[in-house]
Amino acid sequence: MNRKDVLDLDDFTAEEIALVLDTADAMKEVLSRPIKKVPPLRGKTVVILFYESSTRTRVSFELAAKNLSADVVNITASTSSVAKGESLVDTIRTLQALGADMIVIRHSQSGAPYLVAQHLDGSVINAGDGWHAHPTQALLDMYTIRERLGRIAGLSVVIVGDVLHSRVARSNIWGLTKMGAKVTLCGPPTLLPVVSKNGCRGDLPEVTVEHDIDKALSGADVVMGLRIQKERQEGGLLPSLREYVQLYQLTRDRIARAKPGALVMHPGPMNEGIEIAPDVAYSTQSVIENQVSNGVAIRMALLYLLAGHRSKQI
Repeated sequence: MNRKDVLDLDDFTAEEIALVLDTADAMKEVLSRPIKKVPPLRGKTVVILFYESSTRTRVSFELAAKNLSADVVNITASTSSVAKGESLVDTIRTLQALGADMIVIRHSQSGAPYLVAQHLDGSVINAGDGWHAHPTQALLDMYTIRERLGRIAGLSVVIVGDVLHSRVARSNIWGLTKMGAKVTLCGPPTLLPVVSKNGCRGDLPEVTVEHDIDKALSGADVVMGLRIQKERQEGGLLPSLREYVQLYQLTRDRIARAKPGALVMHPGPMNEGIEIAPDVAYSTQSVIENQVSNGVAIRMALLYLLAGHRSKQI
């Protein structure tokens, strides 16, 4: 893959996305072995630098790097020199001087990984920055869809919830549309981006916006719920969580409007009983647990490709 960093999917081509997904197939084969370790990153140092709390993404990246035999260093901002006032750039310079080959960063400020990429000779992977992007989550979502339905092109994907503040939604919109899916955004007007009459916003590709969830879900192949954060309600963007549940919760009756066998997805963590009903979250249509396990394969694929490897045989 002819790129140094993975910061978002807006500058990825469909061919690059397909390369990552195909390479993840090889990584899943590795993960099925009794010994889930191969040597491609032996001698490389991967630093996982998180300025926000995380379970799924952090552990997934750590497992991915260790499965590829990399040396892994975990840094939590609250227990590092950041707590003493060290700037992000100074932190990156220190890590580079200590021999970091790759840095996986999550930061509350949108654009932080781009700044890191300017000051690091090695590769940077964005593990989530503010409201902006979460490319590896979008890639594992697409991988899960392709694994279950056999394709992405031509599918109808509905994203329901707080799209406006979701870095997951933004990266998914870019990735899914580039792979040929039709994307519909659904939720309260206060939680959706403003789009023009032709269905696109200046920093997003073409999408459809539908506030009526019953219409949005009609004929959908994939339904992706997004987490509703209580601070949105406190900020006046939602009258109440109870009203959101009545109008937009993913229930069995609503999912029944989608195509038979439609996938139900959620990037996590879920608020059961708010954005998704428990009997839907744990139904046979739900692939939420598959999303989590596929995250390791996708992140292995990215680390592998950024390290300069081209063969899928490992």
